[in-house]
Amino acid sequence: MNMSRSDAEVSSVALLDVVRSIAFVGDLAMGQPIDHSPRVAWIAGQLARAAGADEVACAEAATVALLRWSGCTANAPEFARLVGDDVGGRKALLAIQSSSGGFRAGTKGSGSAFHSLSRIHCEVSGDIAKELGLSEAAQFALRHLFESHNGAGAPDGLHGEQVPSSVYTASLAGDLDIFHRLYGLEQACQLIGQRADVLYPIGLASLLIDNASRWLAELENDPTLCSACSLDAVFAGRTTSLEILADIIDLKLPWMTGHSRRVAQLAKNAAMALELDEARQQKVYRAALIHGIGRAAVPNMVWNTPGKLMEPEWERVRLVPYWTGRAARQLGALAGEVDIASYAYERPDGSGYYRAVKAAGMPIEGRILSAATALAALRAPRPWRDAMDAADAMALMTAEAAAGRHDADVVRALFKEPRARSSKPAMAPVTALLTPRERDVLRWISLGASNKEAARKLAISPSTVRTHIESVFRKLECTTRASATLKATQLGLL
Repeated sequence: MNMSRSDAEVSSVALLDVVRSIAFVGDLAMGQPIDHSPRVAWIAGQLARAAGADEVACAEAATVALLRWSGCTANAPEFARLVGDDVGGRKALLAIQSSSGGFRAGTKGSGSAFHSLSRIHCEVSGDIAKELGLSEAAQFALRHLFESHNGAGAPDGLHGEQVPSSVYTASLAGDLDIFHRLYGLEQACQLIGQRADVLYPIGLASLLIDNASRWLAELENDPTLCSACSLDAVFAGRTTSLEILADIIDLKLPWMTGHSRRVAQLAKNAAMALELDEARQQKVYRAALIHGIGRAAVPNMVWNTPGKLMEPEWERVRLVPYWTGRAARQLGALAGEVDIASYAYERPDGSGYYRAVKAAGMPIEGRILSAATALAALRAPRPWRDAMDAADAMALMTAEAAAGRHDADVVRALFKEPRARSSKPAMAPVTALLTPRERDVLRWISLGASNKEAARKLAISPSTVRTHIESVFRKLECTTRASATLKATQLGLL
């Protein structure tokens, strides 16, 4: 769904807020504490400074460390096929005590899994960095996050000084934070020593070990992370689009491609129909873009389960809006929007979650978002059902409103034709970049369809689908489906 220029202005937010939120999503998806990436970024900045780096390089080290999990929603489907629980599986990999690294050691018996998963993660991480306007050095580092000092890493087998120093500092800082939390300082330093000259240079590893105790103590005494190597000054005054965060969130589940953008447009149209003022329209639009942050904490196998969930799985789903609400600490300037976003699955009759709040406790923006989220889900296909047409969706939503599970006025507003927009022209998608058939193929593979499934849907041969995919990848300058999906969504091609 394309943005108008006014929508682009509405969704422009502080760059550092978005970077921190992407890190928050990454920590949820990796099964880590939600302060993991900020801590790692702080340690990486200290390590770079101790190694003699200038202010620019220190900031780059902290930025790369903060965004190192930015591509983890992109390969979540592949991880789920490999280990089942993509969140718990990655958490377990990070805890493995192996000199070659937990990721590589944990996938050793799975053929080329390490390289294929790394390629998806790194390509998307680099694309995100480019979209955020980060330096070429930061982009390059994020495209090589899993390279090793000994050349056995991925995706390109770089070694020694070919690997950016910010990759080494991020890896070392991450290992220290995880191993210290799990095994204590002494064992953490031993494990890092075993990985020296394998994953990272021995000199840099020794520097970390020598300073680990002091830095960890300083970190505990500086919970705001505002001392040297803070990124606040580096990112001051810079903004970016909130849609990039929405697209990263939706990458976790292929069948959710574009979902957050659709919810945002539905919610804004309803707010206009209800004659909310411009500020409240903007608020509900931005809240809708970020309402899915908490989905990253739930394994794909839970989301892909048709029918009723078991109680443990259902409890994890119930906590999704709670985790979204916790993101307010990262999106400080959008705390109000984050609060509204946490109402996405509440219902006016109290049957929703996580608060089970009733209508009187739900702001109008929350009721709009709740209904818009439900409608967007009904109108899109799911692995266990086809999409509903407009008439059936309207009938179901109207019945739900009559039963008290949605606000009746909001439901009526959702199905009104949106008023004409302002005189600012809409930003047209770059439709000429791909042929109509290439867009059809891309649309299906972005939703998780295999080549055979896409061929069946489009009544063409799998080899023809493969040819179109190769052409799409070439035109979008990417090598993975996740990257093609992200780029195509940003360009308005989906």
